[in-house]
Amino acid sequence: MENHWKGIPELPNTFGKERIIRVCDNVSLRVFIWEPIEKSSEIPILMVPGWGSVFEGWRPLITEWSQRRKIIYVETREKASARFDNKMKQKDFTISMYVNDIAEIINKLGIDDDFHLFSSSLGSTIIIHALQERKISGKSSMFLAPNQRFRFPIWAKILIKLPLPKFTLRWLIKIAIWAVERKVTEEGQKIRYRRTLISQNYERIRFSARYLMGYSLPKNLSNINIPCAILTAESDKLHGSEDVDFISEKIPNLQIIPIPSNQYAHQADVLKEIDSFQSILENNEQM
Repeated sequence: MENHWKGIPELPNTFGKERIIRVCDNVSLRVFIWEPIEKSSEIPILMVPGWGSVFEGWRPLITEWSQRRKIIYVETREKASARFDNKMKQKDFTISMYVNDIAEIINKLGIDDDFHLFSSSLGSTIIIHALQERKISGKSSMFLAPNQRFRFPIWAKILIKLPLPKFTLRWLIKIAIWAVERKVTEEGQKIRYRRTLISQNYERIRFSARYLMGYSLPKNLSNINIPCAILTAESDKLHGSEDVDFISEKIPNLQIIPIPSNQYAHQADVLKEIDSFQSILENNEQM
């Protein structure tokens, strides 16, 4: 198995550094920071990818994006790069813990609110929750496939809840890969999820799943007062359209941006949609 959890990927025309940031008494998270070699005046991006997501799935987008803007890429605590000083427990993976992690990283990096947010799946759910609780802010926030709640099949819920020994967790991951590949039609999306699932700390993923299966976003999202948009693809069968409908109704003045596919959002081509949304905001600020 490729090791996705050591060292920062080298990207062209950028300076990159890896930071290990302590977010609470017993947890430290890995953060990648890339800056263009040619100095840029464009506002930085704080990026929080999805559940278990590995960098390789985002390489095409970030390779292009990081040559234009500073990118701060946060790996959340369910990922194998996270460092736990003490034995992990299920309570270590509540949304409030994730929210506090992001707020602490922003504080430790000293970036105030001078950034755009970009997030996917679980990352989007964390950011929405954090914005509603006013734990973080920013210039704007763009979400890809946000979850209002996490829908696991009944068979998966049973297996996740069972106190199975650790050596069986690898088989659960293989079952999950089989289930995802049956549901997903895009080949690029299949490859990304297969790579993601086989690269995990299985016990950590199980703890996280046990909490997430009972979580849903707050019904009131009216505290979110920065410009927001959702990138959504009709062809994405893994993330429900009902989540997009719920969130778009609850966040004031949110914009829906259709894209051809979920895989498209991981490619450099999606910068056309992102730049269009963010440039309008930045031009309005200058007026």
